[in-house]
Amino acid sequence: MTTFDVRTWGDPVLKQVAQEVDHVDGALVKLVDDMVETMYDSDGAGLAATQIGVQKRLFVYDVGDGPQVIINPTITESDGEWFHDEGCLSIPGLRIGILRPKQVLIEGWNLDGKSVSMEADEFLGRVFQHEVDHLDGILMLERMEEDMRKQALRILRDRQLGFDTTELEANLVISGHERPV
Repeated sequence: MTTFDVRTWGDPVLKQVAQEVDHVDGALVKLVDDMVETMYDSDGAGLAATQIGVQKRLFVYDVGDGPQVIINPTITESDGEWFHDEGCLSIPGLRIGILRPKQVLIEGWNLDGKSVSMEADEFLGRVFQHEVDHLDGILMLERMEEDMRKQALRILRDRQLGFDTTELEANLVISGHERPV
């Protein structure tokens, strides 16, 4: 298997919308296997194809029940609210409190080309929302309140310049329990 470099904040590929997958073949199965390996190697709970520079509408995830894939995912329903910390493999080392729907219904297909529909809440629902956002060219920074987003962007810019951002990060970080998605 191959592992890929995960694209990080500032890479323009992360702002692009992924293209629908029209069929499952051996190349797609290999891509999924390599994405799972990359996700595990990066200690993530999910990984969208766009995060490795592949503009295909699919993501892999594992929240403790083994690796799964959803191809052409669409969130068709959502309900409730849940404010929780969130991390991202494309924004390493930064966990941010974000308000998202608590429950979602996601639809897509699996590697057998069969339709899948799943209800998910809390952490799994957040993973689904986060990965679908990646496929739509949206980073979690765009889900933040404006003042917190400005602070997060300052942290990211300061990191690139080699500055210590520990004090700034303390205002954004909520004690986390899950792996980044």
